[in-house]
Amino acid sequence: MRMYIFYKIVPYMKQYETHAFYDGHESMALYWKDCYEALMVNMHKRDREGGESKLKFQAEIARGSLAPGAEPHQGAVGKELVAAASWRYAGELDSCLLRISIVNFLDQLSLEFFVEPFNRKARQENLRYNNMLKQLSSPQLATLRRWKAIKLYLTCERGPWAERKQNPIHWKLANVENYSRMRLKLVPNYNFKTHDEASALRDNLGIQHSQPSSDSLLLEVVKQVKVSDMEEDKLDLPEEEITARVNIDEKEEQDQKEKLVLLEDCELITIIDIIPGRLEITTQHIYFYDGSIEKEDGVGFDFKWPHSQVREIHLRRYNLRRSALEIFHVDQSNYFLNFKKEVRNKVYSRLLSLHSPNSYGSRSPQELFKASGLTQKWVNREISNFDYLIQLNTMAGRTYNDLAQYPVFPWILQDYTSEELDLNNPSVFRDLSKPIGVVNDKNAKAMREKYENFEDPMGTIDKFHYGTHYSNSAGVMHYLIRTEPFTTLHIQLQSGRFDCADRQFHSIPATWQALMDNPYDVKELIPEFFYFPEFLENQNLELFVLLVKAYPGLHDLQLCTLGQVVGGKASNSQKFNLGRLQVSRELVNDVILPKWAKSAEDFIYKHRKALESEYVSAHLHEWIDLIFGYKQRGPAAVEALNVFYYCSYEGAVDLDALTDEKERKALEGMINNFGQTPCQLLKEPHPSRLSAEEAVQKQTKTDTSTFNLFQHLPELKSFFIEGISDGIPLIKAIVPKNQSRSFISQGSPELLVTVSMNYVIGTHGWLPYDRNISNYFTFIRDQTVTNPKTQRSMNGPFAPGLEITSKLFIVSHDAKLLFSAGHWDNSIQVMSLTKGKIVSHNIRHMDIVTCLATDYCGIHLISGSRDTTCMVWQITQQGGIPVGLASKPFQILYGHTDEVLSVGISTELDMAVSGSRDGTVIIHTIQKGQYMRTLRPPCESSLLLTIPNLAISWEGHIVIYSSIEESTTLKDKNALHLFSVNGKYLQSQVLKEQVSDICLIGEHIVTGSLQGFLSIRDLHSLNLSINPLAMRSPIHCVYVTKEYSHILVGLEDGKLIVVGVGKPAEMRSGQLSRKLWGSNKRLSQISAGETEYNTQDSK
Repeated sequence: MRMYIFYKIVPYMKQYETHAFYDGHESMALYWKDCYEALMVNMHKRDREGGESKLKFQAEIARGSLAPGAEPHQGAVGKELVAAASWRYAGELDSCLLRISIVNFLDQLSLEFFVEPFNRKARQENLRYNNMLKQLSSPQLATLRRWKAIKLYLTCERGPWAERKQNPIHWKLANVENYSRMRLKLVPNYNFKTHDEASALRDNLGIQHSQPSSDSLLLEVVKQVKVSDMEEDKLDLPEEEITARVNIDEKEEQDQKEKLVLLEDCELITIIDIIPGRLEITTQHIYFYDGSIEKEDGVGFDFKWPHSQVREIHLRRYNLRRSALEIFHVDQSNYFLNFKKEVRNKVYSRLLSLHSPNSYGSRSPQELFKASGLTQKWVNREISNFDYLIQLNTMAGRTYNDLAQYPVFPWILQDYTSEELDLNNPSVFRDLSKPIGVVNDKNAKAMREKYENFEDPMGTIDKFHYGTHYSNSAGVMHYLIRTEPFTTLHIQLQSGRFDCADRQFHSIPATWQALMDNPYDVKELIPEFFYFPEFLENQNLELFVLLVKAYPGLHDLQLCTLGQVVGGKASNSQKFNLGRLQVSRELVNDVILPKWAKSAEDFIYKHRKALESEYVSAHLHEWIDLIFGYKQRGPAAVEALNVFYYCSYEGAVDLDALTDEKERKALEGMINNFGQTPCQLLKEPHPSRLSAEEAVQKQTKTDTSTFNLFQHLPELKSFFIEGISDGIPLIKAIVPKNQSRSFISQGSPELLVTVSMNYVIGTHGWLPYDRNISNYFTFIRDQTVTNPKTQRSMNGPFAPGLEITSKLFIVSHDAKLLFSAGHWDNSIQVMSLTKGKIVSHNIRHMDIVTCLATDYCGIHLISGSRDTTCMVWQITQQGGIPVGLASKPFQILYGHTDEVLSVGISTELDMAVSGSRDGTVIIHTIQKGQYMRTLRPPCESSLLLTIPNLAISWEGHIVIYSSIEESTTLKDKNALHLFSVNGKYLQSQVLKEQVSDICLIGEHIVTGSLQGFLSIRDLHSLNLSINPLAMRSPIHCVYVTKEYSHILVGLEDGKLIVVGVGKPAEMRSGQLSRKLWGSNKRLSQISAGETEYNTQDSK
């Protein structure tokens, strides 16, 4: 390509320039030559005439007034001569000035009509040339990236060219998050650095290194831009914009062609960098084009999203300036965009006008919070403490994309020394009604005196209790120093070195004690303390630790050198040398945990349990008042000892008032490092949460609420429904979770879809337990399933010899489509449940498709096959409604050596999991199809281990069911295994039965077995929560309804078992018919939970 440009394009370009500009060049050269010559002549003439006039003037004066013996009347004549000479000299001067002005005019004329057009044309050509070079380099970089990906696949552990000795893999935190906004997942870090130079700089300087301090000049700048009054961050849309949102341009809706609506420059804010770029909004999509000169892997941060995938749009601030937006998508990805202040609202209103039935309109954070109903849900215990706190952070503008506005969580415990953690003892908990700086009562007096005695001579700085903040970028990096990219960010903050070991986060008990002893250290926690155990471990320090133990007398740098000699490349397996503590000389490695925590995972589990405990539930509203509520500002904040330096508060300074760019950048840096107080969501006291008993009592009085069966496991009862597929195994029963309901149809039954072994499909009516009808549930049987003339069934035979299981069938979340596998022609068929016919027939696998799974958000479907591959498919949508599968798979995943038996997929965590007959479980990414790791469930037997089933939890835990196929009496023939989202083996449990189906809900695992047992287990321990329920017939499928109110169980004999909780009142006449006012079903077709099924507990 370069040779082609050099030999073909460049000569023609030069020829074009010659023909296009030669005449102009020659004319301009002659013109400037003439101008220059005329200027020189005029200057010479002016100088000569000036000299002559000067001589004449001097001669006249000498003759008229200085001649000896002159008469008095001659003086008057001399004066006249002087005046005449002066007038003549002035006239000559005016003539020269006129000539100069004419020359300047000609210069300006030539500049306007010749030079400027030429320069403009030159700039255009240079820009075009540079764009061409970029276009040439972009494919090259993309090709290079693709080659790297191919090499990684070919040489990875499961690749065809797998290297015998695999290089160590290092990891970094990914930006994907689940529906509780937890960032859990680690991805390979191919640009890993051990930061040896940063360790060396730290060791050379020791603890003499001091924290960077603010300059006095910067403080003066802060005073100049202080703002006295703060307005709500609320977008006031003009009337025409509101109308545009309600009534989108109908012509554009009808026109399928994509049209540009708005184009603006902006910045994509990430925790690593600020990416300049351009945002384009069209009638169908949102585009961002990375404008960076050096893009990561040649690709950068470009993205494209359809409007239908946008879930929420929030007004945000950046560096205390209300200039940003944060866009959330249905798959939990999000982007933080910063604009010029006057542009942000225009972009926001345009986005609202284009789609946005789900977005929040022009409301302020306070209005959003009030309208969300989150507080009432939390009060009624419908959502967890963690979910409520993370949603509060989101509403208040806290984001993972900006370290200065990172989500903030409270310290909840104060006992980090006991051997056991007793969550029933109130003394182990921190006082949540006080700011962390004065939890120790000894500090309260000092803080109060500091506030009362503070006085700014200039009268600009308001009184404050704390000069530091409970949440800032340095604090976030302090906690996450062991996890990239925060390690690199920490080193950048510390001027290229690690901070000294004594100031690093090395011990949880020591950190808490430091908070109690030092009232000026007021750091609260970050969300990772409740879900991410990996940040507590310096995971890849194995070689370094071994050398420390073997050679305790050597200096750290000597150990690093020895490691390079001993290990060669293997020495890179060390991660970070965080130094030694000064007094004890102890090496800082993993974070020292409380005595009651046996491991990082155990600490996270118990810490999360503490967050959800009764004590925290009863007092959490007090901490919310301090951070997000009425005690954040004003007299209540003063009384609560909760006032921080004024620069941290929203609307405190106006950066736009600074005209000096350097001063503005310096102030932005100070704000970014110091921290920012969240938006104030409440100006009145936050209500307290109901106790567990009060919540149950309130729920009992409510007519329409259902019981969460996992909170009432001892009270489970079972009921059976017949007439669906009597005598024929029921292999699928599901109530899709996102069925569209109009306002008129509210309260009418939802669809319950069943599939029988004879491929007959039923769409039945379903209502969960409702006290108005005094029953556990309402089931309206689909009459077509028993009538051969009206039966709906799948076309075409299934593959001979294939076991028909629930894994072959998937129902879309809106109950409109049924995806089926196992067909003889290797296809995946898509059937419309409303029309009862096949709408799509996808053949891409080379052998029989053996299993299917879909994600929670309904975007992707994954298939596994006997051809050893898996394929990720995009579910095509029209107007947000699924209509089928894409014609080609989105990704093809390789790595297995035998038939794929089970699959799982989590789009929000960018994770596809597959289990095979070869006994391995492989994890790939969805977006890039990248191999991540292989999981191998432990097994003491040498016999062939298979993976018939697996499931993924919301937090990414992978539950694997393994089985030994050969007929054997081994005790561990069947087992459940638990792995973390990052592939760490956690637990195993041997089973007595053969599992046929698995369902993961929250902290519980529901399994059904071919021996007829329905089991409910704890996710973390894998122990039984209650004794198994014996169904007296092999179980083929299990499903938990979206309200967690019932478990649907399909049996071998065709019965549908419904397991629920509650005590029904006596049946009242007429209530059932009133509830089903829109139905013409006969009562004989309706099962209202009256036929109890005897499921004796298995002992």
